[in-house]
Amino acid sequence: QVQLVESGGRLVQAGGSLRLSCTASTRTFSMYAMGWFRQAPGLEREFVAAISWSGGSTYYADSVKGRFIISRDNAKNMVYLQMNSLKPEDTAVYYCAARNILSSVLTTDRTAYDNWGQGTQVTVSS
Repeated sequence: QVQLVESGGRLVQAGGSLRLSCTASTRTFSMYAMGWFRQAPGLEREFVAAISWSGGSTYYADSVKGRFIISRDNAKNMVYLQMNSLKPEDTAVYYCAARNILSSVLTTDRTAYDNWGQGTQVTVSS
C-alpha cells in the first residue's frame, strides 16, 4: 500500500494558477503510474491527468488539456499538478492516485488505481 497526501489546494480567482502536490510514502514510487482526479459536489469523481512511472508519458482530460500540467519527481516521491487559467468549473476536491504498473500506457479509469489520497479542496471564484 502507498500512502498519498495532497496539498496546495486553496481559494483562487478565475484566471489564476495553483500547483498541487502529492507526497507518496513508498520506497518503490518509481514503479507507480500516478493520476489526478477531481470530484465536484453532486458529481462523480472524474479523471484529470495521468503520468507514467518514468514521467515519459502523460495524458489529460480534454477539459484541462493545454491548461494543466502533470509532472513527477521520483527522487522526492512527489507528483505535481500545475493548474493555469483556472475556471470556476475547475472547483472540486482534487485527489492523487497511484497504480502499481511499469507501463507507458495510461488509463483514465479510476477503478484501475489502487491507492488514493484524502483530497485537497480547490475553489475558483468568478
